[in-house]
Amino acid sequence: MSDAYIALADGRVLEARARAPGRTRGELVFTTAYTGYEESLTDPSYAEQVLTFSYPLIGNYGVREERFESDSVQPRAAIAREMTDDVADWLESEGVPAIDHLDTREIVTTVREEGAMACGIAAGEDATPEDAVAEMEECKPMSAHVDIGAQVSVTEPTVHEGGDEATVAMLDCGAKGSIISSLTERGADVHVLPYDATPEDVAAVEPDVLFVSNGPGDPENFVAAHEVVDAFAGEVPMAGICLGQQVITSALGGSTEKMSFGHRGVNQPVKDLRTDRVVMTTQNHGYTVSDTGPLEVTQVNVNDDTVEGLDSEELDVITRQYHPEANPGPHDSLGFFDEVLALAESRQPVAAD
Repeated sequence: MSDAYIALADGRVLEARARAPGRTRGELVFTTAYTGYEESLTDPSYAEQVLTFSYPLIGNYGVREERFESDSVQPRAAIAREMTDDVADWLESEGVPAIDHLDTREIVTTVREEGAMACGIAAGEDATPEDAVAEMEECKPMSAHVDIGAQVSVTEPTVHEGGDEATVAMLDCGAKGSIISSLTERGADVHVLPYDATPEDVAAVEPDVLFVSNGPGDPENFVAAHEVVDAFAGEVPMAGICLGQQVITSALGGSTEKMSFGHRGVNQPVKDLRTDRVVMTTQNHGYTVSDTGPLEVTQVNVNDDTVEGLDSEELDVITRQYHPEANPGPHDSLGFFDEVLALAESRQPVAAD
């Protein structure tokens, strides 16, 4: 007899096995990554989502804290065809429901055909299909999570020292730890600021580069970050990854839109329009840039032509939709961080008032 249920917005209720008990809801998405489950499960970009792993076995090399991208599990729940005890015990210790022994191919196909959708999960003793349906019916669309930044951002400024190569002011909209370390390893001091930092907060850092991080949800809801970008446009070099690309573009006059099911995996091919070189990339996003405003498209996704890279020599802006830091994934695009720090070489810091 099943002890876990997942209710889908299309009306179906699937049976499964409970590996970590609980009741929850979220936007149902999937990743095609075949390794890196620790990194994926601690990636803040998965906040308010239920993460399905398309790879059939999750947990075959254990759980190691040094691979975590944040200090907690971020998705509302995890789904796998088969989950090892190591991963199940970790998720239960974090209070995150987890289920397996169901056909994840069916879930992936459903999301690809119908788009990311609301779902509800009920797992554990006394769980019923009705419990899962009730959770699903309470699920809000991602755009309705207007304060999602508060769930994943630091609450107070923190400094990560790397040297004197550059001073980076990072708006933490849900930053992965490996993005910060990719900058400190290159000699930058990274001042991580809350997602709702003000232009005055940023100016106080006297940054060489303003960096807008990755993060979850609708980029249009990060109003404070838009205001910071607008305040420093043309004055301080800017860089962004994932949500950061979307926020910068929107703040500069472009626009974004929600994708049907997004890009989540470690094998997305991206073509550089200037060199004709194709690199494999790690991605995790459900929104994309639809109008680039004053920025020039430099890279596109080979599969669907969505915008993967933007820049502006006039404004000193460089952004990427994918994750150059990988973790997990290929290291084809690590040079992005060298390009970011190169922006600082010919610029003087902006002094605080």
